[in-house]
Amino acid sequence: MTDAADTGAAAPKRRSLIDTLELDTRLLGMIGAFIILCVTFDLVTDGRFLTPRNIFNLTIQTVSVAIMATGMVFVIVCRHIDLSVGALLATCSASMAMIQTSILPQYFGMELGGPMIWVIAAASGIVVGGLIGALQGWLVGYLTIPAFIVTLGGLLIWRNVGWYMTDGQTIGPLDPTFMMFGGTNGTLGAGASWAIGALAAAFCVYAIWQGRRRKQKHGFTVKPLWAEFALGLIAVGAIMGFVAILNSYEVPTRRLARMFAARGEEMPEGYTEAYGLPISVLLLIIVAIVMTIIAQRTRLGRYIFATGGNPDAADLSGVNTRLLTVKIFALVGVLCAISAVVASARLINHSNDIGTLDELRVIAAAVIGGTALSGGIGTIYGAILGALVMQSLQSGMAMVGVDAPLQNIVVGLVLVVAVLIDIIYRRRTGDA
Repeated sequence: MTDAADTGAAAPKRRSLIDTLELDTRLLGMIGAFIILCVTFDLVTDGRFLTPRNIFNLTIQTVSVAIMATGMVFVIVCRHIDLSVGALLATCSASMAMIQTSILPQYFGMELGGPMIWVIAAASGIVVGGLIGALQGWLVGYLTIPAFIVTLGGLLIWRNVGWYMTDGQTIGPLDPTFMMFGGTNGTLGAGASWAIGALAAAFCVYAIWQGRRRKQKHGFTVKPLWAEFALGLIAVGAIMGFVAILNSYEVPTRRLARMFAARGEEMPEGYTEAYGLPISVLLLIIVAIVMTIIAQRTRLGRYIFATGGNPDAADLSGVNTRLLTVKIFALVGVLCAISAVVASARLINHSNDIGTLDELRVIAAAVIGGTALSGGIGTIYGAILGALVMQSLQSGMAMVGVDAPLQNIVVGLVLVVAVLIDIIYRRRTGDA
């Protein structure tokens, strides 16, 4: 009986658990770093960092930057950059605030609290953001002005346009329904949160099952059933665990008493109520799903990644790269407007410093999340995780007592190190 060495045949290579599960090692590294970061801050703050209250606040603070970061992925994948997102957010916020508090009441007799005021305001902001983004994309795509210059000019222009729109004043309070997109003023409660969590978990299981069926249909190798089951269990556990944490954060008794008093009722003794899933976080989830579908399931997404991988080849293949550039920047403008809804609703008003330095946070989130500055590579979930890491780092340092200048120094160092790690990783895996 001969063995592999005698016959010259190579013994089959044993696959590791990560290979069997087909997990993204870079994503695992980011998740591991995030867990270490959270545990470290929790130990340093004597258990205050990983409380339901702080996790709830982290989620609502991350939403605005994370929404814009999903669009920044497409911009960077196509080898461009957008330095104007923070200023564009401020312009959209100013326009929505003026429509709610001045234009609609003065010219149309629609007062705050009306059934359509928040819809008109949000829609107008989205139109403004989309048009400004399309204009910048046209300057980049058709007039071939470098995106760095166009958006650097936009950074200086749009924030000051917003200042003139409001005469430099803080505008508020905003429409009550509009403010529900900000965080604590708009949550789903425990019951609805559990229901949405269950639907999300069921969707994840369905997506895994459908993915397996598609692979089998086209003759591709599939993971073992136990591996599929393990991934589904992890996904379901993460979703339901997140919902459980949010549902364990209860509304303060004094606030509940004020809510009952406003309705002319007396609060029952021992009554409690959970915040649950914030509407802003639900909005981020919807944006993430839509952007992921665009990236992975549409012609636009294929064109974006093809252009980022090789612009000349994409152009020769018939891709209208100029129009594609306009579409990408217009999409970012729309996402800036959606972020403006969340940011201004969380502040309960529009202030002229809203979105300051958000352009740097958004770019950092996308890059930390694995989007390659050389183009062609990036993921939506990576950008959202990058935004969460950034916000956790800043929040943890604030809880420890680190002053703002040192916080910015640390964030800058983390960004540089993240890019260095990404470069080393891509060289070793052959993706560079």
